[in-house]
Formats: sequence, structure tokens, C-alpha cells
Amino acid sequence: MFDLLAESPQDRVRLCGPGVSRREFLQVGSLAAIGLSLPQYLQAKEEGSVKPADDRRSCIMIFNLGGPSHIDLWDMKPDAPSEIRGPFKPIRTKSNAFEISELLPRHAAIADKFSLVRSCHHDGAAVHDAGWQMMQTGRRFTGGIQTPHAGAVLSHLKGRRTDLPPFVVLPQLMGRGGGNLPNGQAGGFLGKAHDPFALMADPSQKNFKVPDLLPPDQIGAHRLERRRKMRDIVESSIAQFEASEDARLMDENFHAAFRIMTSQKAREAFDLTREPLKVRERYGMNRFGQCCLLARRLVESGVRFVTINTFLTVFDEITWDIHGSKPFTSVAGMKELVCPMYDQAYSALIEDLSQRGMLEDTLVANLSEFGRTPKINPAGGRDHWPQCFTTYFAGGGVKGGRVVGASDPIGGFPAERPVNPGDIVATIFHSLGLNHASHLPGPGGRPFTLTDLGTEPIRELFT
Repeated sequence: MFDLLAESPQDRVRLCGPGVSRREFLQVGSLAAIGLSLPQYLQAKEEGSVKPADDRRSCIMIFNLGGPSHIDLWDMKPDAPSEIRGPFKPIRTKSNAFEISELLPRHAAIADKFSLVRSCHHDGAAVHDAGWQMMQTGRRFTGGIQTPHAGAVLSHLKGRRTDLPPFVVLPQLMGRGGGNLPNGQAGGFLGKAHDPFALMADPSQKNFKVPDLLPPDQIGAHRLERRRKMRDIVESSIAQFEASEDARLMDENFHAAFRIMTSQKAREAFDLTREPLKVRERYGMNRFGQCCLLARRLVESGVRFVTINTFLTVFDEITWDIHGSKPFTSVAGMKELVCPMYDQAYSALIEDLSQRGMLEDTLVANLSEFGRTPKINPAGGRDHWPQCFTTYFAGGGVKGGRVVGASDPIGGFPAERPVNPGDIVATIFHSLGLNHASHLPGPGGRPFTLTDLGTEPIRELFT
């Protein structure tokens, strides 16, 4: 395997005082395009915001696109009037701290491994896209400035571990949400160098392949020749840099494309046929189940951040968006289709990570753009409700079996320990070991720190 970042003692060159390795040069090359100079990089490294590349903590973010009903699933109100409590009953769980819905029996069996945050809220518009932005980045987009996804921030500060990208979205980026707003799944003001690698395929399909990872015998002579030329360009550019302090720094996007296209390890990580059939069936032979399995394989192979979109859009498919009547999902659709699929895949992921000894080093964050209205609507469903909803976390240093915060008696507003999107993103950063004083190159040269994106982590999850 041709490793662009392989380094030896003779690879180190003298720049701006301290020796800078080829690996560091390539990292800085990606930052230069978005406004971070080499001296700024070296200062950040000295301050500890650039961590060693071999740290093990990763994140799998499951984004429950559509907005699940917290009252029907994780924050039930059995003593409320029928138009509030809904048709489902709470059941006991393996945690003594909480009950959850009868619709999630497999969750109940592993409730000692995850903890609920029942007091989430935000002040954004009650449209899907607005919530997608805020919950994945910590901020509402204003003034044309797009804040980076938490995975893009991790990519910027820590870079890649292996040939695989540092930040991956499965199975593809979010589609339309109705508000015609950016969805928050991009590098934002950090630049396209930190956009995620989007799979753009359904891993549950029989002939699933990632087109850019086809083995050489399936690529053809023309594409192979193009790859050889790319390699020559890379080597030439590195030689120019080592010969001159003023040479232009290379573009990280070019690097990433070359590495992943030529990597046997990347092909193997995406190859679900390497998993025993009984493991694949445990996750569920559907798109979401196989994405969860693929996320485990990617983290195991060195990917730092994987986001799984439970669904792709709120239109023309069964989702968490249970308004109750077509073209949206009914409560019966949630009960019979969505919950069984979701319950199976999530529990399989947590059990698999635990059995493999990976859960402590993998934060699994289950988020959504909002919850659902406390009162059932005339169609028998529930509508958008950002004023109060539930998220939950497992692994990555989180203590399982706990509840943080509480909603009021009808699940309408936080009653204890309100938690906002910035707190959620700060919690992810905290689990990943990022220094909250770390600097980011903000738009227009404005300095940003992680505390500008997130506020205060939910420390009760970790103590």
C-alpha cells in the first residue's frame, strides 16, 4: 500500500523553528485553505488542541430524522389524560432509574448501557431542517454562515487515523426537510476539506458496493492510468515542498480521494460480506440495520466519526414524522415498522460494541431535530415540538442507566436541567477528549473556540 503520510526521521524538515514532519505538513495543508496558518497550527498543537493521532475515542451519531415522539417512547406520561399519554404502556427496564415504551423491548433489556436526557429543547423554528442544523452543530445558521458538523470539527482538529476518512455519513446525506435550509451535515466554515464521506448506497442491497472502492480488476485500464498519474502528482508536490519553504501546501481533498481509492483496508472496512450472516441478521437485513453494522466496522477500522441517518427525508417514506395521515407516518406505522427496525438495530449495535470491548471508546449519541406535541392531533398523530424532547447516549465514558433532566407532567417543557443543542454538541466534544479552548478558523478571520459552538457538556452523564 502506498502511504502518502508514511514518515521516517529523514522526512522531517525545518520550518518556522521546530521540525515539521510530512504528516504535519499535509495536515496543515488542509488548514491553509480555510485560513489557519502554519504558526497557528503549531500553537494549537502546543496548547493541546491537536491530539495524538492514535487516541481511540470515536463517535457514532444516530440521527433520528423526522423527530420521534418522546412521549410515546422515552418519556411516557401514564398518569396524564388519554389525549396526552397516547395508546402505549411503559415497561420496566434493566435500569432502575427509568421505564420506556413497550415499543422498545430490546432497548429495555440494555437500559443499563445508555442514559436518557429528557429535558432537551431549542428555540429554532419547528421545521426539520432548522433542528437538523442546531442539533448537529450546536448553533442556528445566521448571516449566511454555516457552522460545521461536530464530525467536521473532529476531522479538523484530529485528522484521519488511517486511509479511511475521519468523518463518514451513512447511507447518504439528508434530503429535503421542507424548510429549504442547509442540513448541517457539512464542514461549514471549516471548508469542504472537512465535509463527510457520504456512502451514497444502501448497504442492505444484495450487490452493495462503494463505487470508488472497487478493486483494481474491476476498474479498467483507463481509471488505473488516471490513478497512476495522481500518484505522480502527489509525489512531485511533496518533493517541491521539501525543497522550498514557500511551496504551496497540498489540498487535503485530493489526498483523501487518492488514499481511499487505492486502499485495501478501506475496501475491507466497507465489505459487509466479511461479517457472519447471523451477525448481519442480528442487526436486521434492512438499510438502517446494515448501516449500524457498517458503522461498527468503520469505527473498528479507524474512522473517528460516523453519522447514521435513520431516514433520508420526511417525504415519501415511513419515518418518525408521525403526523398521523398521508403523506406522513401514522402511529400504527411507527409501532409496526419503525420501532421494531430501530429497536433491533440499536440494541445489536450496543451489544456488539460491548462484547468487542469497544463501547468505552465509542460514544453512541441518539439525536433528533425535535420531539412531538404533547397532545394527539385530530388525525391521531403528533406534530413538531422543539420545546421539549429526549436524546440519549451510550459508551464513550457515559455512565449507563441514568436520567438527566425531566419534563413537565405532559412532556411539554423542561422542568429540570434544561439542555440545549450547544450542550449536546459540547457533550460530544467532551467525550471525544477535545479541548474546549481549541481554536477554529472562523469566517472572515474571526477566531472561534469550541465553546462558541457548544456551551457546557452534560457532565452528569460522565460522573
